[in-house]
Amino acid sequence: MKRVFSGVQPTGNIHIGNYLGALKQFVQLQEENDAIYCIVDMHSITVPQDPKVLRQHILDVAALYMAVGLDPKKSIIFVQSDVPGHAELSWILTCNSYTGELSRMTQFKQKSKGKESAPTGLFTYPILMAADILLYDADIVPVGNDQKQHIELTRDIAIRINNKYGETFVVPEGQFVKSGARVMALDDPTSKMSKSAENPHSRISLLDEPSKIKKSIMKATTDSEGVIRFDIENKPGISNLLSIYSAFSGLSIEELEKKYDSQGYGTLKKDLVEITVDALAPIQARYREIRDSQELLDALKDGGQRANAIAEKTMKRVKDRFGLGL
Repeated sequence: MKRVFSGVQPTGNIHIGNYLGALKQFVQLQEENDAIYCIVDMHSITVPQDPKVLRQHILDVAALYMAVGLDPKKSIIFVQSDVPGHAELSWILTCNSYTGELSRMTQFKQKSKGKESAPTGLFTYPILMAADILLYDADIVPVGNDQKQHIELTRDIAIRINNKYGETFVVPEGQFVKSGARVMALDDPTSKMSKSAENPHSRISLLDEPSKIKKSIMKATTDSEGVIRFDIENKPGISNLLSIYSAFSGLSIEELEKKYDSQGYGTLKKDLVEITVDALAPIQARYREIRDSQELLDALKDGGQRANAIAEKTMKRVKDRFGLGL
């Protein structure tokens, strides 16, 4: 069995872009792999957080993990900061990476744009992400397409250390979904759907009420052509709605184009509202069932212990290679 690792930040309600781009893969991969899924709370403090709110968001994300179908009997589900090896390995990798490669990270450029100075953690968090992955000898890392650059950096660092110190790390492969992997903002289909966007109708969160889902989809930006066809360059709004519809329904883009041939945008949107509400209903029901339960806390405690046992073995190997400790 191959080992799978991935994680999600506890920075608010997860939206359908996160679900279709990553979480849906997590569930599929746990069936035939040794799967480890993390709530990466240490990543979230690269920007200021309210401690009480952060702890609630950690539990929110953990509950959503299980609500979308992750099974703690099949997967290890845990909180990053419960395993000291993440921070320990991150420092070792930091000493084997370069400011040049970190300064080329697209997400750092975007988040620090217009600022005279940025938090050091914002600059170095791709190293922590690399540590997250390499700590568990992960073969496969299922993430959204926007994380490709970070996976490449992780591979580069692993190869660099293996070449210098001998076989130390498994060199991971990123796994990216082809359909629905890049869900765009409903109000601006040229930008990726984001938790932090000011307009709440730019996104659909997994826990949104049906009335909110309806309003967001019906307000979604389209175009004046009136023809339903997939064309990202010329029709980004309609293409985005078709991608979401396809991902939730299982119908191909071609099937949807035929289904809505000669029909208006209003019909497409109304049907997409129904498809989306139906897809999210069981997730929301399961979330409400376990969010404040002992079952959730027990799963995280057990997951942390199992993850730490794996991490300690990796850190012993790494320290031996680097000559650390006695």
